[in-house]
Amino acid sequence: MDIVKQALIWIVIGAATSPIWGALLWVLWQGSIRPRLISRSEIDSVATEMLARYGARAEEAALAEEERAWRESQIFQRGKWRRVRMRIAVLAKTYLRQKNEDDT
Repeated sequence: MDIVKQALIWIVIGAATSPIWGALLWVLWQGSIRPRLISRSEIDSVATEMLARYGARAEEAALAEEERAWRESQIFQRGKWRRVRMRIAVLAKTYLRQKNEDDT
């Protein structure tokens, strides 16, 4: 009987705290896991489009989009724009390295 009582107490505690850990799992899914499921080609296409449109300020524009998504509580969009911003930084370094090699 003592084991059944203890099991029921843990079930009640789990049910009472389910909104907390449920929200935590949802934020983890939307902010970390789901943005990583976006294909690299899609991220590359958005990054190259931003570089073509904004040039040297493309990373700042992507950061502005990321901050806008944060202000509007769009967790998935924030993760997407974070990936785009990181990819822009890599592409810009590669472009600058190639430009320096071509100049020499």
